This record gives sequence, structure tokens and C-alpha cells, in this order.
Amino acid sequence: MGAYGYSLHPYFKEMPAIGKPLNRVNKQNVEEIKKVEAEIAQEVERVKQTGKATEAMNKQGEMTAWQRLEYLVDPGTWCPLHTIYDPEFNEEGTTGVIDGIGKISGKWAVIIASNNKIMAGAWIAGQADNILRVTDLAKRLRVPLVWVLNCSGVKLMEQEKVYANRRGNGTPFYRHAELEQLGIPVIVGIYGTNPAGGGYHGISPTVLIAHQKANIAVGGGGIVGGMNPKGYFDEEAAEQLIDATRKFKAAPPGRVEIHYNGTGFFREVCETEEAVLDRIKQYMKDMPAYHPDFFRVADPAEPKFPIEDLYSLVPFNQRRGYQMAEVLARLFDNSEHMEYRPGYGPEVYCGLAKIDGYLCGIIGNNQGMLGNNYPEYTDQYQGIGGKLYRQGLIKMSEFVTFCGRDRIPIIWLQDTTGIDVGDIAEKAELLGLGQSLIYSIESTDIPMMLIVLRKGTAAAHYIMGGPNANNNNAFTLGTATTEIYVMHGETAAAASYSRRLVKEKDAGRPLEPVIEKMNDMVREYYEKSRPVFCAKKGFVDEIVNFADLRKYCKAFVGAAYQNPASFCPFHQMITPRIIRG
Repeated sequence: MGAYGYSLHPYFKEMPAIGKPLNRVNKQNVEEIKKVEAEIAQEVERVKQTGKATEAMNKQGEMTAWQRLEYLVDPGTWCPLHTIYDPEFNEEGTTGVIDGIGKISGKWAVIIASNNKIMAGAWIAGQADNILRVTDLAKRLRVPLVWVLNCSGVKLMEQEKVYANRRGNGTPFYRHAELEQLGIPVIVGIYGTNPAGGGYHGISPTVLIAHQKANIAVGGGGIVGGMNPKGYFDEEAAEQLIDATRKFKAAPPGRVEIHYNGTGFFREVCETEEAVLDRIKQYMKDMPAYHPDFFRVADPAEPKFPIEDLYSLVPFNQRRGYQMAEVLARLFDNSEHMEYRPGYGPEVYCGLAKIDGYLCGIIGNNQGMLGNNYPEYTDQYQGIGGKLYRQGLIKMSEFVTFCGRDRIPIIWLQDTTGIDVGDIAEKAELLGLGQSLIYSIESTDIPMMLIVLRKGTAAAHYIMGGPNANNNNAFTLGTATTEIYVMHGETAAAASYSRRLVKEKDAGRPLEPVIEKMNDMVREYYEKSRPVFCAKKGFVDEIVNFADLRKYCKAFVGAAYQNPASFCPFHQMITPRIIRG
């Protein structure tokens, strides 16, 4: 029993069972999925090893960002995000920051660290957008944003990729102010030299905790040196620069004696690197948070079936079907659920479940054939799972609206080939119903998380919790089986070249050159929809092993309930009563 007991326990304590034991292990499927997971792990390790050697930094008395995070975050709670995110395909192979969700002193936080192994944590291309994803996440979940800062300023050789623009490197400072206006604290531990943009990183948070050797300042050595630009360099200017640099190295601006003894910007100064992190832990103890049991509806419980079953249950071959219910049974507490309108809109699953004792809405794409009389608006073709039809769109809109009313966070599991198309579908109002679902999502103002389990295709990717059409999406996960594209490569090639084929055929010319271009397009679509590519471009926020999916679900739901802006008392909820009838 939880610390406070549980409201509406006849509904939530024991819910109907879902799933059944795995009949057999599909060894080939397991091997194919784990091969891709190994490729992703190799990419992650590459990022961790990029830059200055850990041993060399430790020898100089400096911890790496990875070591700082390991010391700071409660063991077993770290859920990394954007690890291989690199939308500009930098020569560094990273955006220069490390981030994720984890617990500090028992409370969830969004955590981001400057990767001091690379150019002492400099701003590089793609970093601004990475940071904006992080501030959006803290805003959506209403949990503290914790910075482990060590930013040497802009990579000046590529300033045009970094400095300006609407989502450039100044934007996070406005976002920090926005979080503070919303009552979401930003805590920073400051290390090293942080000039210019690094200085604003250091001044914009709510609480500043500095290492004794840290500094923050508006400008760097050249600016402080008072140089008089001529439009070019000569020997005299070079000598001035040498002198200014020596002075800057001896006494950089914004040192502890300035911002602790003078301005008082630094709230605390610590003698060791670990002490800075210890103080962050202390501040996190006093951050706003409900006791975990305040919002729990039942005792936490593990699923009845091992999550490793997913390696056999989810086909690596995208053309093969599977039972979504069996996937859900490996994620839900005690493999229990309450399904919403199971006989309506059979292409989608909607229901309530418990994750770590917390109530959560779940929406996912069912797979397989849907029966001869579905969709109900036509007898011209048969419905198939993964595609969306009229009833499914209506059902999702209803369920999302009820979850919004009851303040229940939602996890989406997406494996979709798109929305039904053609004149029959248009007469069935699928275009308008898709937009209606987006409107329903936006009207809820509740946190949502998306898992692109396999296919994320066409507008269905947008409307089913996708970050592209959704202010509520906290983060999106991919897996080793994830593919994201506007349509399958073969379909795209057919759409692009079908008329050209007709033209060449009618003219009596050979078709091979066009066929070659079509196959090139198919290959390009395939390569640009792979999991690693999706993560690098930011289509997903992280590629996660199947074995870790429930861990991320627990982090999302736990963070969503930690300090919500609004809530519905459980005994006043309508969704479980509608389900039960």
C-alpha cells in the first residue's frame, strides 16, 4: 500500500489482463534487431570517445562531462537523449552537449552538460536546436532543468552556423527566462572559462554554483584587450593580440572574485568539482515535487512477461504483422489495462494502463487484417492494421480529449503506413478528421511521449503524437526497427517516375535508365530512414534498445506526475467510468 492509500481503487487496483506468454523465441528476429542495436551502441561509443582523452583530462584535474553526470545522477535512472544527434553532420560528429532525463536526489530533472572533451564545450552547429529540445522538455514535463556548464564560447570558424537566426544560440537564453516565468527552476554548476555565449549560459539560470576556477563574462580575450580593428592584421596588430591574450590568460574576466565577492551572481563557490555537483544535489532536494505516491493509483509492479520478449514479438521484417497487445503486455504494470471502445476503430488501440503505479493513456497501431466489413464506408477494399480509417481517427480524438479532461499523460506507440487515401476516403472525411485529432491533442495540454516502434509514415506520423504537429510531445523514441519517411521508397519512386515511364514507353525508348533512377531513389529512401540517420537528423530524440523501453516509460510518467500544473482528482475522473460503462 502506498503512503496515502489509493483513490478509485476498484477501478485501478486490479485491471483486466492483457497478453500471454511467448510461445517460442524467434532467434533470427532477435539477431537482426540486436545487430542494429549493436550498430547504434557503436555510434554512441564513438560520441563518448570523441575529443580529448579522458585520462589526459583527469591528469589535469578535470572531470569529463560524462564523469560529472555519472556522479550527479541517481544510479539506474539516467535516460539519455540526443546522444548521436548531429543534424549538420559536424566534423566533431556531435552537437557538443550531452542530455537526458534522470533523478537527482530522488527527483526527476532534465539534465544537460557541455561536452568539455570537444573544444572545451564550445558552441558548434546543431547545438542550439539540441538545447531548445531540452528546454522544451523541461517546460512540457515541468521539472527542473539542470546545467553542468563548461562552455568556451562559439566555434568562430563556423559562426554563421551557430550565432544568428531564429533558432540560433541566443534563443536558449530567452527559453531560460521563459522557464523561470513558468516557475520551472534552472540550476547550473559552472566549470572552466565561459566567455560570450558561455557567459549567458552561466548568468541566465536561476541558481549559479561555481567551481573556484570558473569564470563567466560578456566577452573573450580579444574584446577585453581593447583592440582597434583595422579591417586586416599586420605585425603591430599581432603583437597587440599577443599582449592581450597573455593578460587574459593570467586574469580572465568574470572570475570568482568578481562574481562572488563583487557582483554576488555566484550563489556558492566550491573548491572541488565534486562539491559543485553535491550542491546541485542539495538544491534538488528542495525543488517542487509531490511525494511519488500522491498520484499513484496502485503499487508499482513489473509486467508479468519479460520485456526481452519484444525481440521476438516485433518483426524486423516490416511487412510482417504482430499483436500490439503482446507488446503492451511487456510494458504495463502487472500486464493489466482498461481498453477504450475495443469494438470500434479496430486499427488502433486506446486504453488506460499503469506504469510504475501511475495511470497513463496508451494509443497504438494494431496490425493485421481488420475484417471484411471494415472500413465501414466502403466495400471496395479491406482494412489493414497500421493504416488509419474514419472510426480509428474518431476514436483517438475522443480518447485524447478524455485524457486531457482527466489530466492523464499519454504514450503513443506508432507503427503506421499512413491514412486511407482516395476519393472514398475523402468522402469519409479522413482529411478533416486527421486535423481534428491534431486539434484535440493541442487542446489537452498534457505531456505526451512517442515511441516509433516501426514505421512512422506520411501524415499519420504527425497526428499520432508526432513532434512535428504537437506542442505536447515531450520526446520521441525510436528502436532498431524504426523507419520514418513520407512514404515507402518504392511508392515514392512509382509516384515520381510513373509518368516518365509511360512517356518513354510510348516513345519507344528503353526503360532501363528510368528504372535505374527509380532504384536509386528506393535505396536513398532506405538509407535516409534508418534508425541511426533518424537519430542524427533529430526525427527521434534517441534510439533505445527494446530492453530499455519500459525504463523510459517510467521516467516519462514519473516526471509528468512530479509537479503537474493541473490535475484531476482520481475519484472525479470520467475516462475509466466510460470504459467500464
